[in-house]
Amino acid sequence: MCFILIFSGLSLQSDAQGAPIPPEKVPPLGKIAYDFSNPYSPEYKRIIRGLDSMMKYESNVKNFWGGVLIGYKGKIIYEKYSGYSNSSKKQKWNSQTISQLASTSKPFTAAAVLMLHDKGLLNIDDNVKKHIPEFPYKNITVRMLLNHRSGLRDFIKFSKSSNGKIFMNNEDVVKQFARAKPSLMFTPNRSMKYSNSNYAFLASIVERVSGMKFKFFMENFVFKKIGLKNTIIHDPVLYPSSNTALSYKSGRHYKDMFHDGVYGAYGVYSSLRDMYTWDQALYSGKLLSNSTLKQAYKPYSFEKPSVKNYGLGWRMIIYPKSTKIIYHNGWWHGNNTCFYRFIDDNFTIIVLGNKFATRIYDYPMKMYSIINNGKVLNGFGAGQIKGIDP
Repeated sequence: MCFILIFSGLSLQSDAQGAPIPPEKVPPLGKIAYDFSNPYSPEYKRIIRGLDSMMKYESNVKNFWGGVLIGYKGKIIYEKYSGYSNSSKKQKWNSQTISQLASTSKPFTAAAVLMLHDKGLLNIDDNVKKHIPEFPYKNITVRMLLNHRSGLRDFIKFSKSSNGKIFMNNEDVVKQFARAKPSLMFTPNRSMKYSNSNYAFLASIVERVSGMKFKFFMENFVFKKIGLKNTIIHDPVLYPSSNTALSYKSGRHYKDMFHDGVYGAYGVYSSLRDMYTWDQALYSGKLLSNSTLKQAYKPYSFEKPSVKNYGLGWRMIIYPKSTKIIYHNGWWHGNNTCFYRFIDDNFTIIVLGNKFATRIYDYPMKMYSIINNGKVLNGFGAGQIKGIDP
């Protein structure tokens, strides 16, 4: 059933006057073919009405707190905010609000590593031990950390607070693995298993290669370089800025905990507009070379036949006869994030939320359906792409 039919009574197959859209005007499956330059066109009006109907329902009925942004070829075509970034202060979401990206931080970490690779300061096929000598495993490369083919167990699942320490950090992760040498889940590069340890070690590699703290490196040599004005690496020791969205789950404020001091796998805070600036920078060559981006967008795991795969810091859905979606979802505490990039079209859907709700992961599919006349890609929908991982 078409989503927009449920909430507004407006058929996805009709224009603003209700007349059927001629077949030649319907874009091919998987392609965004509208000209969004004219906000007064019937197609544009239909799309905005449909998106407004969806967000009104999500905000008023489902109590969504957060923001959504849709961009096309460098232009923001839809932006909407709802709910509180700080409920106790009655502070509402707006274009300056920054939110925990959770695992949608991983593409940033990957970009930092790939930037060092581009500059010749490391090679992603280096053995991890070259940069972290105390790393206790042989035959694991930087590339295997990037594409989750290392076999490393997830530190979040076995690291607990000890010795009265409030927050664990990346050096603690390195020391814990060096000391305990937890068994690998599989022989390196024999399979793919998502693990936050991979990206914690990647952040440590950035620190050791650059000689800088990860937070300083990212904020000064990545974020500033591409013009991000409201993007930071979260430090749980510091008091959050006034534009920071707090995290809520089951009606309570979810405060920082032991693992929040680790960088790389999560911990980037950003705004919707900064996320779109980041998206566009990836097309511009400002940060990474085209040859390196091709490696990042390349699938690396083929043990199980699927349109879904993982590149170097990016999840992806690949439709051989249609299009490629480069994306990453995130979930950490009460924060939910979606970042979907239809790179063949330079079309982007971004969702940030600070009040835990799994239905947020359906938003990109529903928005895509509204824009693309009710058409959805096979496998692009609920239960197929949630990836609600920390």
